[in-house]
Amino acid sequence: MASSSRTQVLSLYRMLIKESKKFPSYNYRTYALRRVKDGFRENLAVDNPKTLDALLNQARESLAVIKRQVSIGQFYTTQKNVVEGPRNGNF
Repeated sequence: MASSSRTQVLSLYRMLIKESKKFPSYNYRTYALRRVKDGFRENLAVDNPKTLDALLNQARESLAVIKRQVSIGQFYTTQKNVVEGPRNGNF
């Protein structure tokens, strides 16, 4: 993988993780984070430039979807799960 491609991939990965952490819902947030990590881990050994470009385009589209869903999700408030409870040591 070329240096610029590696930089693009890492940058895109960081953006996907950062946006996925913004989901207000615990379930959507953990699902998105898991899918991003698994997707990048699954394609770690891709060396073909055409395949790499196709995967990068797919990841960019996924980033756009995540951004839209996060903004829509922020319009609707939900109650926190027990898993998301206060972190003051009571659990």
